[in-house]
Amino acid sequence: METLFYERLDRKAVECHICHHFCVIKDGKKGICGVRENKGGRLMSLVYPKVVAMSVDPIEKKPLFHFKPGSFSYSIATVGCNFKCTFCQNSDIAQMQGYYDGMIRSNDMSPEKIVREAVKTGCESIAYTYTEPTIFFELALETARLAKQQGLSNVFVTNGYMSTKTLETISPYLDAANVDLKAFNDRFYRNYCKARLGPVKESIKKMKSLGIMVEITTLLIPGLNDDENDINAMAEYIANDLGKETPWHISRFHPCYKMTDRPPTPVSSLEKAYEAGRNKGLWHVYIGNVPGNLSENTRCHACNELLVKRYAYRIKSFLAEGGKCPGCGTPVYGRY
Repeated sequence: METLFYERLDRKAVECHICHHFCVIKDGKKGICGVRENKGGRLMSLVYPKVVAMSVDPIEKKPLFHFKPGSFSYSIATVGCNFKCTFCQNSDIAQMQGYYDGMIRSNDMSPEKIVREAVKTGCESIAYTYTEPTIFFELALETARLAKQQGLSNVFVTNGYMSTKTLETISPYLDAANVDLKAFNDRFYRNYCKARLGPVKESIKKMKSLGIMVEITTLLIPGLNDDENDINAMAEYIANDLGKETPWHISRFHPCYKMTDRPPTPVSSLEKAYEAGRNKGLWHVYIGNVPGNLSENTRCHACNELLVKRYAYRIKSFLAEGGKCPGCGTPVYGRY
């Protein structure tokens, strides 16, 4: 399928405008994502409609704690990613082309079938997740349009590197997004993701301005992005630029892919980052990948009343009926 958003250049080269890499791609070559190929001066998607993963997940797994908590989301992905994170938690599909010498293993699944399966399984939303939805944007966009017609919501789990045009195009259909804010210095992004921090911050602010509900996730890696000054700066950025109501998930790293030389994140480091977020005034800070940690719960930011009690992805009790605190009546951030 021919992709959206590219410009034809001289000698059959093209410039892709789907994300902030703005790859200039020669005839016969692929972009950084590995799934958008220039064929004779036309930029083609290699992953439409090739779904490599599909699952019914709790919405909390995304993680989205403030968007229809307790509901299920029909989750899909294709192979490929426009980041090259050495610590990728889903490298088996995000970097699949590297494993299989460029071959793309998948099942054909049309937007119509995806929506039918979501409805059939009782899901309230479709999540474009596991890899990076920007690189399978054509499939995501068409599916999201159909999903809306069936009364379903749409959520992205994303690195936030999509172009402004891409974001504006999906915004009428996109209800919520969890954005990976991987670190708060450009050096980390360049060295470990082959990307830049600036466009990610730009996209997050744009999402907020478009009315897309945003939650932030940071995978805390020992010795790489857990510097106290950077953590404080990130927490301050979220509070001041995005709003104190913006949920921040601080997740535990586990060794994988090309980063097996570092230990799992100490819980004490996660708790220090949690305290940094709270000290900067954030209402909702969560520690992820540590089942049973009390920070999994949602409390009222005004009176500290317990609103949602969780264990991992499961809700044990939900007391915020109607999106309000039962103790003081304060509205709870999110969509319920």
